[in-house]
Amino acid sequence: MIMTSGEHTITDYTSERNHAMFFDYYYILWVLPAVIFAIWASARVSSTFQKYSSQISRSGLSGSQAARRVLEAEEVYQVQIERTGGSLTDHYDPRTNVIRLSDSVCDQTSTAAIGVAAHEAGHAIQYARGYLPIKIRNAIIPVTNIGSRLALPLILIGLLFAGQGSEMGKMAYLGVFCFGLSTLFQVITLPVEFDASRRALRAIENAHILTEEELSGARKVLTAAALTYVAALAVSLTQLFRLLAIVNRRNGRE
Repeated sequence: MIMTSGEHTITDYTSERNHAMFFDYYYILWVLPAVIFAIWASARVSSTFQKYSSQISRSGLSGSQAARRVLEAEEVYQVQIERTGGSLTDHYDPRTNVIRLSDSVCDQTSTAAIGVAAHEAGHAIQYARGYLPIKIRNAIIPVTNIGSRLALPLILIGLLFAGQGSEMGKMAYLGVFCFGLSTLFQVITLPVEFDASRRALRAIENAHILTEEELSGARKVLTAAALTYVAALAVSLTQLFRLLAIVNRRNGRE
C-alpha cells in the first residue's frame, strides 16, 4: 500500500503533543525534523505521481491489466483484482487474496498507474512465494496493535509515580517497550515495501510492459512512495528515543 498522507506518523506525534509542554526541546530537536521529513515525503509522492500520471504508456495497458500481466509473469493466477474508491488507496488484501486498485490507478494507462499497480502485484507475489519478512510482519500485527493501545496509558501512569520511589514509576518503561513494538513494525515494513517495488520493476522490465524511458518514471514514483515508509520509521524512532529520554529524566536516570 502506498502511504500518501503520513497517517502512520501524524497519529504518533499528535498523541505525544500533549506531553510536549514538559520536554519541548526533545520534540523540537528530535521529532520535529522527522515530522517535517514525513510531510515532505508525502508531498513528494503526490507530486511525483501526478507528474507521471500524464505520461501515457505506449503499451496502452491499464493499471489492472499491468498488475495481471505481472502476476502471470510470476505464475501467480489466483489473485483477484478489484477497483476501490479514492486516490492512491491501492493495497493488497491477503485475507481475501485481492488486489484493490484506486480510481487513479485501476483503468489508467499512465506509467505512474502501472508502477503502483505492479507494486501491489509485488505484494501478492510475496505472499505466494512465502516471503519471510512479510510473514514476520503479519505475525506481530496483533501484538503491535495491543502495544499501541497500552503504550500511552502505561507511560502516563508511570510518569505520575516517577521520582516518588514507587515501583509504579517503572510502568513507564513498559509503556516505552509497547511503543517500541510499533517501531519494530515500521522496521520490518521497509524491506517488505522495497522488495515489492523491486519485484514490480523487474517484472515490468522482463514483460516489456514499459519502455526504458517509461520504466524510469515508474521507478521514480515507487522511490518517492518508499520515502514515506522511511519517514514513518524516522518519526517512530525519534518518538521512541524521546519517550525513553522523558522516562529516564523523570526517574532521575539522566
